[in-house]
Amino acid sequence: MAELTVYNQEGAKVGEAKLSAVFDAKMNYDLVHQVVLAQRANQRKIIAHTKTRGEVSGGGRKPWAQKGTGRARHGSIRSPLWKGGGVAFGPRNTKVYKQKVNEKMRKLALLQLLSRKAKDNLLIALDTIVMEKPKTKILKLMVAKLPLQNARTLLVLSKNEKAVVLASRNIPKFETRNVQDLNVLDVVSAKFIILQKDTIPLLEKKFA
Repeated sequence: MAELTVYNQEGAKVGEAKLSAVFDAKMNYDLVHQVVLAQRANQRKIIAHTKTRGEVSGGGRKPWAQKGTGRARHGSIRSPLWKGGGVAFGPRNTKVYKQKVNEKMRKLALLQLLSRKAKDNLLIALDTIVMEKPKTKILKLMVAKLPLQNARTLLVLSKNEKAVVLASRNIPKFETRNVQDLNVLDVVSAKFIILQKDTIPLLEKKFA
């Protein structure tokens, strides 16, 4: 059973928090890789889009006679051969990149990543965060006092604390997520995970 060091807002150790046997999941790299790829594909926004010869304007009539002019045969000035014509085999925004991954796979991959973070001592617990108004300076000072080695960090909140979320926006390499919104890509993208102490039983209930 893994134990997490609990820190207070001043960066001092105030105790230990035990993780249940749920957080002893064995790592399956293929599963995690599949879920990460699917999540990235589902977030993909398709911007590039070209028009075919049937979509560009103009070119309703034949530019010149088929024979007798000495020029090459053409049926429309909107052919892909012409400047201003349609594009052949160009990118289209109708292409679907989405991948389906069931809930059981997503949940298992997230559990395996958190278990690995705990084993590698990259998972720490935070007692409480007292912040009535969004103050980046206060949160930045708190982060500096924690053993995070200036690495990319994710703070997992037990509930929607608007002041903390707003204060974190200007801190480099630092992000926040509610425990309900925690996903595989968030955990993979961060080196250290900070769990509010209240989130631990919520996660154990989720994965039980």
